[in-house]
Amino acid sequence: MTTSPPLLPAAYRLVSRETLGSTNDEATRLAREGAAEGTVIWAVEQTAGRGRRGRPWSSPRGNLYASLILRPACPPARAAQLGFVVALAIGDALQELVPSLGEPACKWPNDVLVGGHKIAGILLESEIGEGENLAFLVAGVGINLVSAPPDAEYPATSVVGAGCAPPTPGAMLAALIRHFDAWARRWRAEGFGPVREAWRACAAGLGEPIRVRLETAILQGRFADIDQQGALLLETGGGLQRISAGDVFPAR
Repeated sequence: MTTSPPLLPAAYRLVSRETLGSTNDEATRLAREGAAEGTVIWAVEQTAGRGRRGRPWSSPRGNLYASLILRPACPPARAAQLGFVVALAIGDALQELVPSLGEPACKWPNDVLVGGHKIAGILLESEIGEGENLAFLVAGVGINLVSAPPDAEYPATSVVGAGCAPPTPGAMLAALIRHFDAWARRWRAEGFGPVREAWRACAAGLGEPIRVRLETAILQGRFADIDQQGALLLETGGGLQRISAGDVFPAR
């Protein structure tokens, strides 16, 4: 790294690299080798970044690419709630560092939007340990500070693209981890309830018509809510349908 490393809370340890194929891949490797919870992998650029379902994630210099190793002693369904925790932390960090950006919105299940355009994405990957609990969870984050892919399936933007001066990736990482730590502590102490309410307060499309693309079908209906586990509740002509994974788009 050519700049001073960001100052993280005491419980976190930074592993910084100029270039990595994928910060999530490196985090997974380190987690398998026993890296402690709170290990943060940060790369200036990625050569093989990816998003959900293996989609390529454009990773030029100037944006933030980082992955956090977590070891929540809980089943996968509860650990998945940490995606909402990360989304809230991204929104809070952006508001702190770039207040002129406006209030970010959270897009189910794991994106952050500004002005209806994607400015950040989250990729959760995990491995099962003994019993029903996870061995570890890796939370990967990409935040568009200076550039955004022009041909993304969901329209994307960046801090610069929104007409604002960008923070440095290091400053963004420090703010992100600080806000994540605060929300994660609350999640552990109080459960998903406070996280759910904060996420709902800034949810993109809540109460509006949406399309949900599943592995084998596309559903249309009204985004009624998220349930107590974080699943999307889609109101259709046949009633409420619970969806645990899918890609959400505005209704055409």
